[in-house]
Order: sequence, then structure tokens, then C-alpha cells
Amino acid sequence: MSSFRIRPRFKHRIEAVQKDELESTICAALEQNKQFTFTHFPDHLYIKINPDERHIWSPQLHLSFDQEGNDVTVRGLYGPNPTIWAFFFFGYVAIGILMLFLGMWGGSLWSLGKDASVLWGIPVLAALAVGLYLFSQAGQKLGAQQMFDIHHFYEGITHNKVVVS
Repeated sequence: MSSFRIRPRFKHRIEAVQKDELESTICAALEQNKQFTFTHFPDHLYIKINPDERHIWSPQLHLSFDQEGNDVTVRGLYGPNPTIWAFFFFGYVAIGILMLFLGMWGGSLWSLGKDASVLWGIPVLAALAVGLYLFSQAGQKLGAQQMFDIHHFYEGITHNKVVVS
């Protein structure tokens, strides 16, 4: 299940079942399990680690359900707490915008024949982006056991092996 993706996901097709039955089966199992909490909306289910065991890197699983004839397609998306996800998202956006403006400013200076040493900021920002990615991977590894627990719980309910990509 180890992945270089920031938000691992899976797509799982379950045959000969109704979406509502599957959702209620999973919710009933979650109510019996004290390791997880959940939030249920129609066609969506969020499985989170119990607050007593949760830390900043604890993952959550978002399940979405689509009825296709007699089958249900379940799409799962693992991710961190939305606050952490927003931090990384806005961090990448800020780095990208700074790189764009430094590139335009340094390119203008360079085309005018002036000192364009400001362009050295681009590799620095690129290194910062790589550092942010490595930081996210380290955090993902700290929450890996909890992600395994959630994933094995889901596989136990559906009685199927599910591959995460």
C-alpha cells in the first residue's frame, strides 16, 4: 500500500449489491468498531481514526458509491486531515506563483542586460517544493499503520482484496 502519491486511491466494483445496502452494512460495522469514527452523507462516507488515537498525520478514507445496474462502484480516496491537505496545497500554489514572478522579473532583467541574479531564487524555490513533497511523504509514512488499519477494515467488510494505487 506504500505509495509515492500524496493521496492514494482505489476503485472497487462490487457485484450484485445495492448501494444503500452496502452503505448501511459499512455504517453498521463502523458503529460496532471503536477504532474509527465516521460521517455519512448520501453516496459518501468519511472514515476517520478515533479522536483518542488521532494525530496530525492521521489519515481518513473518503468513500463514494455509484450504482451501475446491479453492481456498485466504490471509489476510495485516502488523505490527511483537510487542514493539512490545504496547507500543502496552498504551499505548492505559493511556491508556483513565486517561481512564475521571479522568472518574469529575472527574465526581464536578463533581456535588458542587467544583473539577473534574482533567477537563483527559482532553484531555491524548486528545492523548497521538493522539500515540501518529502515532508508530506514523511507524514504519510507516520500515518501508514492507521491507513493500513482503515484499509483492512474496509477489505474485511467487503470480503475482497482491494489494490490501492
